Amino acid sequence: MAARISADYKGKTVHMVSILKGSVFFTCELAKRITVPVTMDFMSVSSYGDDTKSSGVVRIVKDLDGPLQGKDVLLVEDIIDSGRTLHYLIDILKARKPASLRLVTLLDKPDRRVEPVDVDYTCFEIPDEFVVGYGLDHAQRYRNLPFIGVVGQA
Repeated sequence: MAARISADYKGKTVHMVSILKGSVFFTCELAKRITVPVTMDFMSVSSYGDDTKSSGVVRIVKDLDGPLQGKDVLLVEDIIDSGRTLHYLIDILKARKPASLRLVTLLDKPDRRVEPVDVDYTCFEIPDEFVVGYGLDHAQRYRNLPFIGVVGQA
């Protein structure tokens, strides 16, 4: 994935916007492998709380530290589920007038999509299962697992 991104951004600086907290693991691994210059910022949004299903209410918990105007932005997500959060977030970020805005995700669950989201780079497409590990959590737990696993039903 990093090779594709590096080729697409040849001659440019990639401004990676990592969506906290889940995408931090993926963002760091990806950034280490991108060969063009990289800058980073972080944003935190929430639509889950402690549940395994999105509430549908998106709120910005931490906004970006700097402006996006004129930057080539690569929005980094750990997982795209319903699309509600990203649909909302992309509109907000486009209004900040970046030179370009692309989206990369580690995991994509297109079967759960209720809002349209154009994903430029997808590492893995997965079925409709609730997953944890490698940054993904359930009620703030399991992020540190060195693998991605499915949360079992009791």
